[in-house]
Amino acid sequence: MQYKNPIIKGFHPDPSICRVGEDYYLVTSSFEYFPGIPVFHSKDLVNWTQIGNCAARAEEFPLEQVKDSGGIWAPTIRWNQGTFYVTATLEQYGNFIVSAQDPAGEWSSPVWVPVGGIDPSLLFDGDRVYYCTNQSLHPGREEITLEEIDVRTGRLLGAQKTIWSGVGGGFLEAPHVYHIGDWYYLLAAEGGTNFNHMITVARSRSVDGSYESCPGNPVLTNLHDASRQVQCSGHGDLFQDHMGNWWLVHLATRISRRTMSHLGRETFLTPVTWEEDWPVVGNNRKASLICEGPLWAEQEAEKSWQADFSNRKWEPEWIFLRRPAEGAYERGEGSLKLHPSTVTFEAAKSPVFAAVRQCDFVCETEAVFDFEPRREGDEAGLAVVLASDFHYRFGKKRTQEGNFLVVEKTAEDFRQTAFCAPAPEGELRLCIRADKEFFTFCYASGEGEIHQVCKASTRFLSCELAGKCFTGTVIGLYAMSEVTTDAVMEVKEFKMTPQPE
Repeated sequence: MQYKNPIIKGFHPDPSICRVGEDYYLVTSSFEYFPGIPVFHSKDLVNWTQIGNCAARAEEFPLEQVKDSGGIWAPTIRWNQGTFYVTATLEQYGNFIVSAQDPAGEWSSPVWVPVGGIDPSLLFDGDRVYYCTNQSLHPGREEITLEEIDVRTGRLLGAQKTIWSGVGGGFLEAPHVYHIGDWYYLLAAEGGTNFNHMITVARSRSVDGSYESCPGNPVLTNLHDASRQVQCSGHGDLFQDHMGNWWLVHLATRISRRTMSHLGRETFLTPVTWEEDWPVVGNNRKASLICEGPLWAEQEAEKSWQADFSNRKWEPEWIFLRRPAEGAYERGEGSLKLHPSTVTFEAAKSPVFAAVRQCDFVCETEAVFDFEPRREGDEAGLAVVLASDFHYRFGKKRTQEGNFLVVEKTAEDFRQTAFCAPAPEGELRLCIRADKEFFTFCYASGEGEIHQVCKASTRFLSCELAGKCFTGTVIGLYAMSEVTTDAVMEVKEFKMTPQPE
């Protein structure tokens, strides 16, 4: 059956998956955004629903001081004897494990594991549990290391051992070890998470090694793909579905213009077969937008997402930069109220900003709100954010001359007011229409006619232009001020709708 990639669109990198019966659960990286580690559920591998987040208590995951693209990296999800386990890296703090009986429910407090390296993984093998990272035990060498642990406490039960050093692609990371038949297989990523990214495989009769490299390495890469529709494929997780078929979930990047993408790394699915006890990734070992695979359900059309402000509980899709400011948000009774903060996006702290990941290149985001600025510098509206110094703001702002609608563009040291005009009084409807090349900013006063005010290029928010950027664009509601103010942004409606290309 034919299906489309990515299976989870937008900023969802470093996917890991596990199966429980006929149910599939998948997690991805979240970096500086809170809550961390989104959890998805599917019955058919191509239609996914976010059901929660693993790191949802701010006091247990200190994100206040993390830099752009810092925070929580590369989770692995596994299930064993009725319990789900997720392990990941919190930059500057180390590796941790959380667990839950219900992946949609509340996860445990983190158990910290005294093992270095990043991209940790778990292997449940009989009554033993092994922990695997890319910690190097020999200076100057790239290595994958393995040790037995007590998964309840994080305590090491044996010595760390080097089990593989990759194929020399550089940036050896993202290890997963599997016990399949008579072999232990080690899946890893090499080449760095950019255009040289790849997945490599090794195997051994013993979990401790030694591991021999697959003669077909790399088993997945788009490095030499001349189509340039998909790039940067790598960092994956191998699994078998309940029908007996094998698959790989992995990250890859869709290109929006030239060699650039602002959505960041997304979650792809590629079929796998076996030859001479080696995994062979389908589609000629490349990620592709259109794939053929042994699926059993149709892929549904993408749906609009709309916030329900009658509920005081945040939907799991909402994210905040670092640690959300207490008291900055009030929701329920049909609206969401944002209280402006003097923290700006450029401060790389936690501005008042409630967002969702951009769902696709072509989409439309709308917000209906009331905001009456009280002091000069009061501002509220919609923002498209890639990083602290790469973002576009579209809002109502108080200046010395009065209240204005403004579009402000920030790209590192480039600052531009792309639009400025007197703002109408009363309820505002702001709309950002996105495609591969531009964000188009529109507004209406109340139920009035929609007016287009200006466009801004997507390339200034591309990950490639921003440099070391592991995230992707998010779009949401913001409120800021130059001094303490009693102004309030009251949002009646917020929705994001994918559009046909």
